[in-house]
Amino acid sequence: MKEVADLAQSLIGNVERVIVGKRGQITLSLVALLSEGHILIEDVPGVAKTMLARALAISSGCSFSRLQCTPDLLPTDVTGASIFNQKTTEFEFRHGPIFSEVVLADEINRATPRTQSALLEAMAERQVTVDGVTYPTPRPFILIATQNPIEHEGTFPLPEAQLDRFLIKLSIGYPGAPEEAEMLERLQVQHPIETLEAVTSPQEVTRAQEAIREVHVEASVREYILNIIRGTRDTPQIQLGASPRASLALLRASQALAAVRQRNFVIPDDVKQLATHALQHRIILTPESLLRKVNPTRVLKKIVDMVPAPVVTRKPEKV
Repeated sequence: MKEVADLAQSLIGNVERVIVGKRGQITLSLVALLSEGHILIEDVPGVAKTMLARALAISSGCSFSRLQCTPDLLPTDVTGASIFNQKTTEFEFRHGPIFSEVVLADEINRATPRTQSALLEAMAERQVTVDGVTYPTPRPFILIATQNPIEHEGTFPLPEAQLDRFLIKLSIGYPGAPEEAEMLERLQVQHPIETLEAVTSPQEVTRAQEAIREVHVEASVREYILNIIRGTRDTPQIQLGASPRASLALLRASQALAAVRQRNFVIPDDVKQLATHALQHRIILTPESLLRKVNPTRVLKKIVDMVPAPVVTRKPEKV
């Protein structure tokens, strides 16, 4: 796992040239990339959501496309369309922005449900079907979607089936005073994103994605993950608990986090750190809990605290 850890540290360090004081969020984004998952960033405007996506794409050497979601955005604006070529008298498919390796869907909840559904096949199956023909998306492939939690006028809430496709949900938050002062100093002359260069390649990222699947997960740790998932289904405050897809997402993310930390085995602390980020958008609180404005993150933390963590008895040696 040393190669994966070195790759991760290079990417994190490079992205931190643009995003100041947010190592935790950068690490979570990298975990999603290595787990072949997708990210939902919910935060207020101006906290560098777009910059995080751009910096991650540039640092990994991946192609980047941005979708500015609006109510008049059409599915073909996402997937592409077949265009009639008068010279050849045949239809030719022109790929849309979804065929980039890193895709940013900015303010995804402003797109209509029809347009949002155009993303589902690519997110779940890594392919896009247009006019009966299936086209694979590139590897690696990650969708980073953003939404504003404050302004809801003219928006279309994401359905549960689509929320369940996101591996991780996170927020960036405001920077601290020292970090914001450093940001102003860095941006006084030129934005760091303009001089940012790649520190790896898409091929190396793909190899790292394949390598993390070899990270060992002891049976007791797998049972620990399942107990947390079952806890979301048995808690009275939760109407709909996490799905089996959530179990696999938490497992994959834990493997990636272990590899980033230069381990070839998962420990319970990996699962604990990722549980709320992997599950908060996959549960539905009861109407009574919503009326009392219960925070789903606090409910999940309570569940994680109540589930006894196993003691990992066998630790494979680092490689």
